[in-house]
Amino acid sequence: MKQQLKVQGMHCASCAMLIDEELEELDGVQQASTSYGKQRTEVEFDDSRVEIGLIIAKVAELGYTAEPAPSR
Repeated sequence: MKQQLKVQGMHCASCAMLIDEELEELDGVQQASTSYGKQRTEVEFDDSRVEIGLIIAKVAELGYTAEPAPSR
């Protein structure tokens, strides 16, 4: 499953890389792609192994806020 997250608190591209690296370490997350410019993260994950709440909590643990992005 793929989920877009709106992420706030990033200050540079290094913040985006940190989020990607940390999320991809979570069991069940296949890929994370964060855009500093768009202030968004797209996460591809196996929802039978990891819940979106845990992914959001991991982003918060890193010092940023995240919430599901509205569908377009």
